[in-house]
Amino acid sequence: MNLSETFINRTKNILKEDFNDFLQSLDSVSPTSVRVNDKIELISSDEKVKWCKDGFYLPERPLFTADPFLHAGAYYVQEASSMFLCQVLEQLVSKESTVLDLSAAPGGKSTLISQYINEKGLLISNEIVRSRAYILAENLIKWGNDAVIVTNNEPKDFQQIPGFFDVVVVDAPCSGEGMFRKDPDSINEWSEQNVMMCAARQKDILKDVWEALKTNGILIYSTCTYNTDENEENVAWIEQELGAEFIPLNIDNFPEITATEKGYRFFPHKTKGEGFFIAALKKKSEVGSRKSEIKKQNKIPQKNIKTSKEVENLRNYLLIPEKWKIYQENNIISAFDKEKSEKLDIIKNRLKVLHFGITLAEQKGKDFIPHISLALSKKLNKICFPTVEVEYKIAISFLKKETIFLENAAKGFILLTYKNLPMGWVKNVGNRCNNLYPNEWRIRMKI
Repeated sequence: MNLSETFINRTKNILKEDFNDFLQSLDSVSPTSVRVNDKIELISSDEKVKWCKDGFYLPERPLFTADPFLHAGAYYVQEASSMFLCQVLEQLVSKESTVLDLSAAPGGKSTLISQYINEKGLLISNEIVRSRAYILAENLIKWGNDAVIVTNNEPKDFQQIPGFFDVVVVDAPCSGEGMFRKDPDSINEWSEQNVMMCAARQKDILKDVWEALKTNGILIYSTCTYNTDENEENVAWIEQELGAEFIPLNIDNFPEITATEKGYRFFPHKTKGEGFFIAALKKKSEVGSRKSEIKKQNKIPQKNIKTSKEVENLRNYLLIPEKWKIYQENNIISAFDKEKSEKLDIIKNRLKVLHFGITLAEQKGKDFIPHISLALSKKLNKICFPTVEVEYKIAISFLKKETIFLENAAKGFILLTYKNLPMGWVKNVGNRCNNLYPNEWRIRMKI
């Protein structure tokens, strides 16, 4: 691996006598790991990721694209070191929390957070780049938890809702030193100047979003890089400039993780994973004076857009129908937990929302076309639709958005399942089935 002399010298100062072991580890094969969903009981291998109960290492990297389980949200391919977020949540965060994942795409940490809080809390999962935000929404829809709102905003936009969040997760854009083994091209992009630019940008992001975190709320800050500029020095800056206190974590069961004065480091010669840094801080500064002003605005009654009886009846597609508030925007009908609907209304009034809760259907004339979000939701009431179990070959054809033929199947909308796991919808018109799988999600690879 052709590393720059500047990077070598900087990293030697951090690792000292461990540097040669670190250097050798960069020439080894990156481990492959997945985190399983609770949609079905799935044990991916015999080797678990120690710090995440749902994480598993695989003996080799399979062709994930060819696995229907991946597309149905049975698991997420996630780097093992970053799964340590699970420990931070378990040690510090209540399941009833309102959480912001600020730089969330493609969705690894957001699916983990949504699994942790489940339906007790609320996750706002944000991505500033619109194309990546749609990928984020796709992965969260596949995961199937409903207490999620996906937004497409800049960090400063969250200043409109001061003190709204109990927890803010900032997995900051960084110089990517921890990805050198996994992505050798990133080596050529590295420079000391880029490190300094990243460290400055991270401070700007943190400063912009800080007002949205409530006093005594938790900030979880992480990067996939090794240098201290973007890690410990930024944590010290948060403490001094923004007003926070570093929170130590219990890592007694994980001797392979390196504790420093201001965070926790994952080095590939010590941990089975890529380079990673994470720290948790408690906000000590007060939320600004705009909070009371925003609270008053939030008490303005929302306009109730009356939905038709037919639209309201779509709640019966879900388990516990009375739990849901139904929203209709243009021709799209969605459901959201009534108990959290006030928070959703606040977010919708101030931010760019791409997805929330469960999208039930699209109305076309008098017809309601069931949405992929409904098919993949853990709250789907399966008895509402005829279901056809398909074999692997048909499952792949469906995921490629090819025409499907189902013998002796009922006419109308049919839920396809693979090994009892819902995959999506077709409409059987008799001589063929119209494939309703989203065009932008389809498998393009030749399998």
